[in-house]
Amino acid sequence: MTPVELSRTVLCAVRRAVDDGELSVAVPARAVVTPPGPGGSGDYATNIALQLARPAGRSALQVAEILRSHLRDTAGVADVEITGPGFLNIHLEGSGATASLVREILQCRGGDAAARQGILRTGINGINGINSGPAVDSQRDVDSHRDVDSSTDPDGSTDADRDTDADGNTDIDREADVDSDARVDREADVDSDARVDREADVDRGADVDSDVHLDAATRRNSRPYGHAPTLQGRVIPLRVPYEIRAEVVADSLVRIIATQGGRAEVDHVRAGERVDLRPVPAPEDPAPLGADAARWALLYPAPHDRPRITADHLLQRESNPLFRVRYAHARARALGRNAGRLGFDAVPGDLADVTAADPLVRALAEYPNALTQAAAHRAPDRLARHLVAVADALLAFQHTVLPLGDEKPSAAHRARLALAVAAGTVLAGGLSLLGISAPDYL
Repeated sequence: MTPVELSRTVLCAVRRAVDDGELSVAVPARAVVTPPGPGGSGDYATNIALQLARPAGRSALQVAEILRSHLRDTAGVADVEITGPGFLNIHLEGSGATASLVREILQCRGGDAAARQGILRTGINGINGINSGPAVDSQRDVDSHRDVDSSTDPDGSTDADRDTDADGNTDIDREADVDSDARVDREADVDSDARVDREADVDRGADVDSDVHLDAATRRNSRPYGHAPTLQGRVIPLRVPYEIRAEVVADSLVRIIATQGGRAEVDHVRAGERVDLRPVPAPEDPAPLGADAARWALLYPAPHDRPRITADHLLQRESNPLFRVRYAHARARALGRNAGRLGFDAVPGDLADVTAADPLVRALAEYPNALTQAAAHRAPDRLARHLVAVADALLAFQHTVLPLGDEKPSAAHRARLALAVAAGTVLAGGLSLLGISAPDYL
């Protein structure tokens, strides 16, 4: 059962309670379902009882008890616990929760490609010399790759915990544990033919990981993962001053609000007129950083924080959040390529034996809520920070994906690969919403 399906299940439980006369409330349009927080338990939690307590004229604990009895009777739900003031903690049967989440993300990948061709092209074009929108233009992808990703130390090596060794291999590359053919994957990074292939993939909105066992028609018809109708039909005015950071924030919000079914209308206002967005201005022109690093420098800090316009955003180091996000995406793509060389592909399944998967699963499950909050609070920095959390969780998990030594690929490896591919999909989609490219090679 996916989070979307579980949200519908919670609403059905409310509707049954209303029909049985146990509650006298209007059934809400949606129920927020997230991984349980501190003190919680189970696979997912919802605050629907707290939301309905006042209109029902009951305490949240009483509402939670009523809804628990209906949720326990639902197929796929193993148990429901009540914690705190009335949070419902839902345990799903077996280990299907993670597999369902991964399957949902992968089924939406066709929708992600369509979105990159459609609503993600909306925005303010060419803001003060900083390109906006996703990397659907192949030349922009190559240029930004050159601007940001080629930063090296004077000796030609990247300076990070993931430094290259004397043989030119990174210590976190799982390819080195497989066979010598895997090194070809890194060599292709500078091969002109590989760049042409990547440009063609971006031009047609293709997803490079086409070997996932999912119905192609389902992928094409799916809504991108995390998109929801929370702002369906609403027009959101965004009046901004003539200032680079405010314009870049507004440009990203056009796409983020579109993921929630809304439409943002951006207008510039002069000094003294009312504005809807006024983040702390950039202290200097960020354009010399290049398109991707400049946008990240302006979007990652909270609106009330002054952005740092420094070369740190160009460094290929673990201390650079932008590098970690884009590197994690490139690693997800590399894992798919190397798994193909080993003769296996991604199939969502059981991950109960890998504790390193838990933080990544939680981060992926929370992505829809991060999008909703970024749109509701007009805060793309919330999305940027969540992408960092996904990237860090993926980088900690990636070492478990490929077989080691003489180990043969198994169902567990296929399930781990599916989770990594799903994380790469979320990272690519999130970066596109921020107008930042997600290169397959880094």
